[in-house]
Amino acid sequence: MPRKKPTPPRRIPDPDAFEPRERIEEFVNEEEDSERLQEEVARESSDEYMVERGEGRHEAGKRDVELYIRTYNTLLRSSGEVSLKALVQAHYNIDSSLHPDARSPYPDMSALIYCALRLPSAILYCTHVLLGQSEEVFLKQGFQVDRWQAVTAPARRRKWFYDGKETLAVYVASVSDTDDIVPILVAFQIEWNKLYYLINADPTTIQLLSTRMDRSSPVFAEITRVLRQRLHIAADDWRRLEVVWGDRLWENLLIIGRQRKSFTLRMLGGSHVGFVRATRKWWAPVERLLDSLGLRERPVYFVSSNTHSLVNLTSGSVLRREAELIDFALSGQDQYLAKECRKLQSGEVPGNWQNFLYFAAREWARTPEGQEAMRQRVAEEQERGIWHVGARHGLEIDAQIFELARLHPTDVDPRCRMPGMDLLARSKAIVLNIDYPLGMAAYRMLREIMENTSTILGIYILGKAATLNGSIGDVMISNVVLDEHSQNTYWLDNCFSAQDVQPYLIYGSVLDNQKAVSGKGTFLQNRQYFDFYYSANYTVVEMESGPYLNAVYEDQYLTRYPIGENINFARLPYDLGILHYASDTPYTRGKNLGAGSLSYFGMDSTYACAVAIVRRIFEREIRYVQERYGKAESREEAAAARDGRQSPPESGQDDSRPMEASLT
Repeated sequence: MPRKKPTPPRRIPDPDAFEPRERIEEFVNEEEDSERLQEEVARESSDEYMVERGEGRHEAGKRDVELYIRTYNTLLRSSGEVSLKALVQAHYNIDSSLHPDARSPYPDMSALIYCALRLPSAILYCTHVLLGQSEEVFLKQGFQVDRWQAVTAPARRRKWFYDGKETLAVYVASVSDTDDIVPILVAFQIEWNKLYYLINADPTTIQLLSTRMDRSSPVFAEITRVLRQRLHIAADDWRRLEVVWGDRLWENLLIIGRQRKSFTLRMLGGSHVGFVRATRKWWAPVERLLDSLGLRERPVYFVSSNTHSLVNLTSGSVLRREAELIDFALSGQDQYLAKECRKLQSGEVPGNWQNFLYFAAREWARTPEGQEAMRQRVAEEQERGIWHVGARHGLEIDAQIFELARLHPTDVDPRCRMPGMDLLARSKAIVLNIDYPLGMAAYRMLREIMENTSTILGIYILGKAATLNGSIGDVMISNVVLDEHSQNTYWLDNCFSAQDVQPYLIYGSVLDNQKAVSGKGTFLQNRQYFDFYYSANYTVVEMESGPYLNAVYEDQYLTRYPIGENINFARLPYDLGILHYASDTPYTRGKNLGAGSLSYFGMDSTYACAVAIVRRIFEREIRYVQERYGKAESREEAAAARDGRQSPPESGQDDSRPMEASLT
């Protein structure tokens, strides 16, 4: 039964509720460090635990990672709450590349920011986290999550619900969600408790954090400097934390300083059948839309990417508002946009103008004028055969359907236009795009789609990955994928090569003929892990390709995907393409998604890949229509010449085609 708390539900407190304190100047030059602080922080580090157990330091490897995974999976079998304290030592032992300074008594800011971006802000008030596969699972256990506050995390698509007190509930779509959530919570708890001891090392630190004053004041700047020094946070890390927490930074640090964090975790359900049910619930509204539009039996190009690139490239909704977006960018509401816009207009920096407009549109959508334009955009896109299906049940994965025959060629991004686009009006194919899932959820979703569609013409995967030999913003094209879940190695005939992407990429390089590893989780990787794979020339580390290929295997063979086999996918009956853009360089210590953001420049590689996918689909459909209707019209013309009549081919005739009929 859920833990009952007497405290009333609450929302995030108003930062202005804190009363200003007087005589702040007294605390400015006080001593930052103390011996007591060092002793207390050391007590929380792993060294003390190792001494108690008689253990020495060792280089962490794959075995330590597997032990960590096994530890939390066995603990989560319990029907009760599990304290994450039991996992702290195992977390230390893996020496995660995302958490290199876990043992340090001082904050690992890259790890802290990485976690803060992937957890909802309500986590600051919570000590209990519930994992479940569906709303029914929570309701059966007495947790009325349908009445709780829906909350989100900035950098991770997942359904979270907050009870207003001390409990968060989260939907898990596959085992990959567990492999993601548990290490993030453990890392966040470790970094929280470091800050807790540092804040409480000097009683005046709490008083400093409790003050409110004009941010432009010299006193405010001096207090900030003192706080940074006492908490051992570098100036650039402090600025990044301000970006993540905004005006609530001081208040959040005050919350951290008031109590140590000790999370408890509880898994509700967590069965294989439960994951299957959750996936079917996700598919149901997509299926209903296809039925209502009469598209259920249409051939499908499947794309796993995001929900902005394909629709921007094909709808023209942003490009039609170019003048309004320029006015917004130059208005000065966002200084970064204004500066970048002027540089692009003057030719001072290289860049794609359409990419800039797409980026500006995202910021514009937060204004009243932009919100009104977004409402109009929905109708415009539906007129062009573009339909959105928002996630409603469990899996936080939106879907989009594109009817190729209803697209307006003149609206398409100039990079995607090509001769013969008017022939797309005779296409019967659709594009089904989903917001790329995490890990094993990809396997379940593609399998569900394959079970419920008649013909797959192409499978195109666009995602982000770590690169072991490239730079952030590079594009990697792999023809070998090792899946850590199944231990299968897939050999591919990737339909993309460097020349398909390079013309549309400005800031990075395109590396094809790469080898990829589909890992189990971002925190579950360490230096020895990367060395092991890099020694075998695996240079791309991501999470979705292997699970997707496991589903492809089951579409081609009589059995479930095997374990530990080498599988040749060189001659599939449909197009297969995999593209990744580099968001992380783990061989450079500290360079992870917590250390920085791709921001506007990330759109360069994202859209270069998306353009390549859209062009591939257009080229195949145009060629197919030319072949099919060209031959049909020739036959009709010959018959008409014999019979003295004209009879064009029927527009509604069956579109069934041999799986290999579309040229590769």
